[in-house]
Amino acid sequence: MFGDLFEEDFSFISNNHYGKGKKSKPKDSEPPAPRDFTNLSGIKNQGGTCYLNSLLQTLLFTPEFREALFSLGPEELGTLDDVGKPDAKVRIIPLQLQRLFAQLLLLDQQAASTTDLTESFGWNSNEEMRQHDVQELNRILFSALETSLVGTSGHDLINRLYHGTVVNQIVCKECKNISERQEDFLDLTVAVKGVAGLEEALWNMYVEEEYFENENLYRCGACDKLVEASKSAKLHKLPPFLTISLLRFNFDFEKCERYKETSCYTFPIQINLRPFCEQTEMDDSEYMYELFSVIIHKGGCYGGHYHVYIRDVDELGNWQLQEDEDRLIEDQPSRDSENTKETENPLAVLKGILSEEECKQIPVDQLGQKFLEKIKVSWNKKYRKQYGALRKYLQNHPQIFQFSPDENKVGLKEKYKLPFKSDFQGQAFQSPPQENGIQWNSEKAPTRLRESSAGCHWFDLNDSKVQPIKEEDIEKQFQGKESAYMLFYRKSQLKRPPEARGNPRYRIPEHLLNEMNAANIELQKKRAECDSANNSIDLHLHLSTCYKFHNGALHPSLSWKESVLDLIVDRRKTLGDLRQSIFQMMKSWEGDMVLSSAKSLPAGLHIYQILDGDELTLDCFGLADGADIFVWNGKEVGGVKVMAGPDHEPVLLNILRLVEYNEGGKGQHFTESQHVFPCSTKLSDLHRALAPAGGIILKNDSGHKEAKNWEVLLEEHMKETIKTIGLTDGCSVLILDSHDQSLVNISSGNLTAFTYDISWLQVKNFCGTDDEEKHVKITATIETVMSDIKIKAIHELQLEEELASESCLRPVSRNGKLLSPVPEDYTVKEAELKMGSLLGLCRGKAPTATQLFLYFIIERDHYTSPEMEIVVEETASVKECLNLMLEKSGLSGDSWHLRRMDWCFEAGEALSQENATLKELNVCRGDTLVITEGKLPPKGFLKIPIWWLKSSSQMKHEEKAQDQVNGLTCKMDALQVSPAGDSPEYIQADMDLCYAGITEIASESSLEDLKMQALTLPQCPEHVIPLPTFLRAWTVESRRPGRLLRHNKQQLSEYKLGARVEICIEPLQKEENLGPRELLLRVQMGIPGERDYYDSVDLVWNISKECTTWALRQRVASHYCLPVDKIEIAKYFPEKYEWLPISSWTQQISKRKRKKKQESLQSAPYHLKDGDIIGVKNLLLDDSKDFSTVRDDFGKQKQRQLALEKKKSRQAERSQDHVLSEEKLNIKHRKPEVALSINVGVFR
Repeated sequence: MFGDLFEEDFSFISNNHYGKGKKSKPKDSEPPAPRDFTNLSGIKNQGGTCYLNSLLQTLLFTPEFREALFSLGPEELGTLDDVGKPDAKVRIIPLQLQRLFAQLLLLDQQAASTTDLTESFGWNSNEEMRQHDVQELNRILFSALETSLVGTSGHDLINRLYHGTVVNQIVCKECKNISERQEDFLDLTVAVKGVAGLEEALWNMYVEEEYFENENLYRCGACDKLVEASKSAKLHKLPPFLTISLLRFNFDFEKCERYKETSCYTFPIQINLRPFCEQTEMDDSEYMYELFSVIIHKGGCYGGHYHVYIRDVDELGNWQLQEDEDRLIEDQPSRDSENTKETENPLAVLKGILSEEECKQIPVDQLGQKFLEKIKVSWNKKYRKQYGALRKYLQNHPQIFQFSPDENKVGLKEKYKLPFKSDFQGQAFQSPPQENGIQWNSEKAPTRLRESSAGCHWFDLNDSKVQPIKEEDIEKQFQGKESAYMLFYRKSQLKRPPEARGNPRYRIPEHLLNEMNAANIELQKKRAECDSANNSIDLHLHLSTCYKFHNGALHPSLSWKESVLDLIVDRRKTLGDLRQSIFQMMKSWEGDMVLSSAKSLPAGLHIYQILDGDELTLDCFGLADGADIFVWNGKEVGGVKVMAGPDHEPVLLNILRLVEYNEGGKGQHFTESQHVFPCSTKLSDLHRALAPAGGIILKNDSGHKEAKNWEVLLEEHMKETIKTIGLTDGCSVLILDSHDQSLVNISSGNLTAFTYDISWLQVKNFCGTDDEEKHVKITATIETVMSDIKIKAIHELQLEEELASESCLRPVSRNGKLLSPVPEDYTVKEAELKMGSLLGLCRGKAPTATQLFLYFIIERDHYTSPEMEIVVEETASVKECLNLMLEKSGLSGDSWHLRRMDWCFEAGEALSQENATLKELNVCRGDTLVITEGKLPPKGFLKIPIWWLKSSSQMKHEEKAQDQVNGLTCKMDALQVSPAGDSPEYIQADMDLCYAGITEIASESSLEDLKMQALTLPQCPEHVIPLPTFLRAWTVESRRPGRLLRHNKQQLSEYKLGARVEICIEPLQKEENLGPRELLLRVQMGIPGERDYYDSVDLVWNISKECTTWALRQRVASHYCLPVDKIEIAKYFPEKYEWLPISSWTQQISKRKRKKKQESLQSAPYHLKDGDIIGVKNLLLDDSKDFSTVRDDFGKQKQRQLALEKKKSRQAERSQDHVLSEEKLNIKHRKPEVALSINVGVFR
């Protein structure tokens, strides 16, 4: 789909810059390529418009649509010149479509552009890059055309060509009353899944009937009751052009994802629609349709590519396949003598031999012998070099020759056994009457004549590419990832006038013809100019009088500009023409003139090949744009003999030597110089010129100076040359004196040790008060000490020297945060700094090796206050560290403790051992600690907040009434939760939580001890509670009762409550001691006729035997003394304000299925647990099965409001973040996908 997405835009290179290679020309300056042999034009892909291109080509090759559009003149549509005029009504979409069709038909270019058309749609560049569905585009484009053509003679163009109707009928089985309803269509959408092909899909839609029976009955208007009936649909009116959309994209509800249906789906070339029509009394020709376009989708459901197979009805293109080329090869010799035909065309000879055989197939070896007897020359001697072996040649023509299963015998295919004859007889056509402006042919064309009928050639139009295909290729698109997606049929009766055959100018308006003629003339002119420009090359002439030979290469004695002449010539001219042009430019030249190719190298200019042969063209010498030509006498330059050719090419080498380099007392450095040597120089000569006595040479091809990249040149290498050893321009050569050879292992040929990597660190000044913070680069090695880097940075930043004792270096993270300071006695390696890292020079002393730099925050200021920093000894205790932090932050008191910050950046594990040192607790440099309000409980104690839980029966009547009016507001006030908060917290309608206080209790204490301590809190209930067994304990989760705590004698540690658990205590009217298999439910009966419930009652249900739907229904029915089949129950989900009915389907299952273990209610989807609310409906008094209440409606509405506010808030934050990030990073973000649309003006 993204064929032309990335188009490079090159710019010209100035003629004054030589040696830069071939000059690039901008793509826009080149005219479009002419049409290929098919004589048909493609359409350029704008990035994601392949779906648009396929549909436009289909409309173009619908002659009736094309000609109807061309019949609308400027007097109805207006002109494009009037678009800018305020009062002019210009129907720009049909005008641009006319212009595009004219370009596709007449303009001599390989592909047309749809930019003007998409601009008329109101599309921007983003819309042109988006992928859309071609079926959706078909409907939207037709709608836009209908709107654009309102008030013109073409107002019914779409309806006239594509409009059809379907009639839907429902027949009552009792009174036989027929209810009919007609539906209009412009295209038919048919199913693909589970269907073998188009005919079966149409049969299911328009022949099969749907029956209303059993529980699914139809209410008859005549009978006024539910009755059995049958429903069917038929095609009522058939359009001239039938568009069929295939539903290849489906949704898998199990996997919750879209997928593409790639199964085999057949469709015929010709189809008879009589079985699917309401009226079937007309002749067969009225129902016959022929396929003329297939839009194909390649890819998956989330993206892909479209192209289209189209039948050339008007024979506008040249259709020729490889098979026809072979036939042309066969027919060409027949114009000469028979002997020439047989000897020059092996295909004709082989076909002639096989046609004479009585047997269908003969052995391949026997065929070779008969070939020798026929032309008196063997196949291997005459044709093997050109065509390969005889068997391979036969296999390369599968359309003509047919092998046996074992491939030992070969014969001709059936259609080549007899000469193909076609009998075309001239016929006088009488134009039949026209209907809807369309010509119809009343004679029925037999299918068997299809092979010889006109307009049966097919083409594959794939964006800019057009190629002929065979009709059989359509079958390949029946299935797979590349398969048919839309089908276009035309009535077989539609007849084309003879003058339209092969005439692309037919019915095109005169003003468009003139525009296309002028455009073609302009194209020819541009192509001629481009051809001349493409064959023009810019040569750089280097004159020997302006050069001198120095240091192994040629160098200009003047400036480059004065030493080089630019000459533009045609590459098709000869070398003699070039020499003559140079003589005319340099009339003062004396003596012989030799032209040689040259090349600019790092060492200078070098001469290569002498150009010889004045009759040869410049293209034969391989001269490209920007080539260098040296003009000289062929012997010497400035009196110095110059050695030319690749064997004497100069090489520029970097010569390095080691010297002592004091960087923090460690490390070594290079001295570097450059030398030029011919590439034919032997290494022994190089060694004598560079290395001292006893010295050695090492080479480096990589450019990196690490030890592993150096290779020692040994004694056996000295006979080789610089070129053979692999030394090129820029390579480094290291010269080691005798005292440096301790770094080298001669036996392995590599360095055993080398200098530490010398690189740099970047230091940024954070000490200054100026807004501008300066950067400097400091050279360093991995062994450089941090104090040396700091001193050097202060010197480079021109700061006061006194700052050295009052500053430190701190690494800067990628997001700009200053990290903990680095100790000054650390090396770069010990500080784990990477070369090139950014350091900040900040005020304050750096911590020593025994000190810790820590961040800390206050928990209550977690989201507002910034991090604070402190340096403490690693031997300091937790208590001492806390006191120092409190002192620095200005806090006092002893009700504070320290916690680590976890990976979620929240307060995590508490540092409970106050006397332990930071080192013992593994507190590291750079850690963040959180000062949390509250004193830590003693070891082994729990600090638990206690809440009292009151049921509705314990609340006063007026509180209940106000709760029903105000919804959840009063409950939220009790929990200090705002109803407009970030998330809606549900408080059960018949429960109220009241905060009692905090209790400290040992983890070894029992649940009974906890209940006793809760009774001692100041907010204890007013009424007397005799024993702890009259209390029920819950954990608090999401501000409502969560897990029920059983067994009063069980220790609290066994419940695994956690450090931040909260407990709510519920007073009871009687003692309770629940067992492990008893489930506590809150059951409430619905009030008949109202959307409300009576107060909930606690129901204890023993689930030791089973926890199934049937068992729960029995238990609830037994509690209310009602029949099981006269109640309905549902579980309430308070966080969603929804009721989930607990179905009674188990009453209806068979005995065999009942033996299977039924699913427990404690699993999905009910997840039944202690405290769940069960709603009950008494069907004897209330037949409504709606469990919801007014309170639920209010809660859902509130949730929707909160969700909408959150969404708006997130969108606002996202848009603000995008603006900030775009301003900061200058990044363009992709816009969200939108629905496909076409903007049309108002013309009513």
